[in-house]
Amino acid sequence: MSERYEIRFSGSGGQGMILAGIIMAEAAAIYGDKNAVQSQSYGPESRGGASKAEVIISGSPIDYPKATAIDCMLAMTQEACTKYHYDVKEGGILLIDSEEVKNVPQGKFKLLSYPIIGTAREELGKTIVANIISLGMITELTGIVPHEAIEKAVLSRVPAAFLDLNKKALEIGFDRASKLK
Repeated sequence: MSERYEIRFSGSGGQGMILAGIIMAEAAAIYGDKNAVQSQSYGPESRGGASKAEVIISGSPIDYPKATAIDCMLAMTQEACTKYHYDVKEGGILLIDSEEVKNVPQGKFKLLSYPIIGTAREELGKTIVANIISLGMITELTGIVPHEAIEKAVLSRVPAAFLDLNKKALEIGFDRASKLK
C-alpha cells in the first residue's frame, strides 16, 4: 500500500473522536507497519462543540499531513456531519449515526447508517464506548488496518478494568459493519 488513505472521525466534544483518531494512527503505525499522521480540530468548547480528528495512512512517506480528500468519514452528530462532510471524495464512505444525523447530505459517496450510540447504550450499557464501536466498524469497512492491529491499539489505551468492555465494543463494530457492506 503506497496510496494515501484519509479517515475523518467527527462528532461532538467529549465523544472520543480525538482518541479514536489517535488509536487508528497507532494501529497503522505501531501495529500495522504503515506510515500514519493524525491531526485534530475542535471548537472552543471542551464538550459539546463539533470536533474532528483526521488520520492519513500510507505505505510510503506522507509528504503532506493534512487531509484533503477523505476516503472514509464518521459523523456522530448532525452538526459534525453538516460541517465536515464536504470533502468526502467520490466513491468514499460516509458512516453516520442514524439516530443523531437526520439531515443526510447528498454526494457521490457511499452512505452507511447505523445507530452507533444507541447500540453502545443498549448492548453495553455505556455510551462512552461508541467511539470504539466506530473504530471496529471503520476497520471492517475499509480494511485499512488488520483487526489485530486495531485491537492491540485499543487495548493499549484503556485502563485494565475496561479491557473487556472495549474488546466487546470493538467486536460489535466488526460484526455490525460486516452486515452493512
